[in-house]
Amino acid sequence: MIPLYPDHTGNIAALKRIEGQVRGIQKMIAERKYCVDILNQIQAAMRALASVEDKILEKHLNGCVSQAVRGKSTVDRAEKFTEILKLIRQFRKL
Repeated sequence: MIPLYPDHTGNIAALKRIEGQVRGIQKMIAERKYCVDILNQIQAAMRALASVEDKILEKHLNGCVSQAVRGKSTVDRAEKFTEILKLIRQFRKL
């Protein structure tokens, strides 16, 4: 059975804006702009990327994980719990 993954295409516009922000940061650096202004723009891009990350994680939990939890397969359920724990460990290392 081929798993059906959630549709994340709604995040593409936000990712394109972030891409533009990163290009803007590159330009600021090339133009030797003030350090604090560059750092502020980097933080804004990071917050925007974290927002996209939150949306995708929420969909994963509400879709993929909840589907596995409601399903009959204990193997699928265990795999999803292991996957979530792995993600949490990765996020803590950031």
